[in-house]
Amino acid sequence: MMLEMLPHDLAFTVFVPSEEAFKRDLRLDFNDSLKPDKYNDTYAIVSRVLGFSAVPRSIHSDSVKLGELVNYDSLSGFSLYISKDIDGMLRNEIVVHVMDGVIMDAEFEQSVLSYETEED
Repeated sequence: MMLEMLPHDLAFTVFVPSEEAFKRDLRLDFNDSLKPDKYNDTYAIVSRVLGFSAVPRSIHSDSVKLGELVNYDSLSGFSLYISKDIDGMLRNEIVVHVMDGVIMDAEFEQSVLSYETEED
């Protein structure tokens, strides 16, 4: 869903949370998102996460040296500090790195957690 939101004619790097991270950190189950009453909520959350975790340029694994810390601004202006602990390369117009966590600011995290508490 996140990748479908990006334009296909521009280069991006996306740090996509794993399915487990979406469930754990955002309490978001994509099986539930297929239900009509949940789709808009899921789309809104995923599009907000995309703003935090997409960088409008290609960042390949080989462009970050082992042990180096680099800083890029995401689409929302959120600063991402990126480091690498293993070698690997990805080549494409859209580079995707799957990670075990969700990038978000504290304000969005609180809104997601309070929204889930209201539903319980």
